[in-house]
Amino acid sequence: MDLSDWLEEHSEGYFWYVKRLSGNDTLANGSHQAGFYLPKPVFYKLFPSLEKHTHENADTWFDLTIDSHPDHRNVRVIWYNNKHRGGTRDEVRVTNLGGIQSALLDPESTGALAVFAFPAAEDQDAKQCKVWVCRNHAEESTIERETGPVEPGRWTTWPPEGGLFAVLQSAVMADCRLAQHQLPQEWLTKFPTGAEIVRKVIELRPDSQMAIDKRLLRRRDCEFELFQSLEEAVELPRAQAGFQTIADFLAAAQTVLQRRKARSGRSLELHMREILIEEKFEEGKNFTYQPKAGNNPDFLFPNEATYLDDSVPRDQVRMLAVKTTLRDRWRQVTEECSDLPSRHLLTLQEGVSEAQFKLITQAGIQLVVPDKLIGKYAKSIQPYLSPVGGLLVELRSIQATNFRPCLPFARS
Repeated sequence: MDLSDWLEEHSEGYFWYVKRLSGNDTLANGSHQAGFYLPKPVFYKLFPSLEKHTHENADTWFDLTIDSHPDHRNVRVIWYNNKHRGGTRDEVRVTNLGGIQSALLDPESTGALAVFAFPAAEDQDAKQCKVWVCRNHAEESTIERETGPVEPGRWTTWPPEGGLFAVLQSAVMADCRLAQHQLPQEWLTKFPTGAEIVRKVIELRPDSQMAIDKRLLRRRDCEFELFQSLEEAVELPRAQAGFQTIADFLAAAQTVLQRRKARSGRSLELHMREILIEEKFEEGKNFTYQPKAGNNPDFLFPNEATYLDDSVPRDQVRMLAVKTTLRDRWRQVTEECSDLPSRHLLTLQEGVSEAQFKLITQAGIQLVVPDKLIGKYAKSIQPYLSPVGGLLVELRSIQATNFRPCLPFARS
């Protein structure tokens, strides 16, 4: 089935749960979870009869059809809830998916955007679900035009809880939600740039003494909540006031979705730039942000002028690309600074298949992953991932020794 036809068929009368598959959802990291994660608020909505069950591992069965990769199974949704009786688990997963043959468990699906469409039914347990697992970046873009960007570790529903201007959800609470009177008043009349929002995040979470990897993720979570606060303060009153025409409604929706996409696209690189400055890397001297040379990488080290100097050996220059997800997009990095033997790619994707990691490594790309997320990768891959702090150690080492070649960082 074509994705456009599928979306049209499963729009009205369906409740969507949308997320990116992590290494813990698929079989990519060997965790043996054997099923995708379902947030409890979504679980309670879809299976209300199980919400108040206190017996261990409350469960039920329903039919699941993966239309993107023709597959139909009767699957089990189970609430692992022994934490309420002195255990450690309190999460919901959908299991009995059929092993690696299922597109939902295939390691190659790690990082893919997936839509789970349940027929809407008030106060009744869901009996069936239709699924689309995106096969490429083009399909993901088509879906995100409807839902807005969905980043690793976050999820959304459609129709969104709270109406048109509802927000994505995250398991992490950063306590950075601000009331309207706490927001800069000029932001209420002119929406700030991504850089302005990131600077406000640093005010809320200076964290300069915190470990680099933890600081980066903590600020990203803070920015996520700050952006939600601002969007609610600016856009919700307009939505509540209503729209005079359908065109006005569509224009407002498009503005919201485009703004979310723009924030998501630049957020990680803006945070990385601020951390470099905090760590005493001088812009223009120790790094160049958004250089034009080398087919526009995100960062060059020590700077763009050094990269353009043919007398400087290539192994004494580094580049860093920044991509929140990398399932297909990592291939773009092969076109950036192709003359460098060592290129780095910072990502927040929660796992990658061993086959894809081999291709990335063979292309001369070193993955940089915040330390907290490294455990979501297969154990065979983890030693070859560099945490963000490790990358900065390598960069300092090269610059402190007058650009003497340095072996790629490996995590012990």
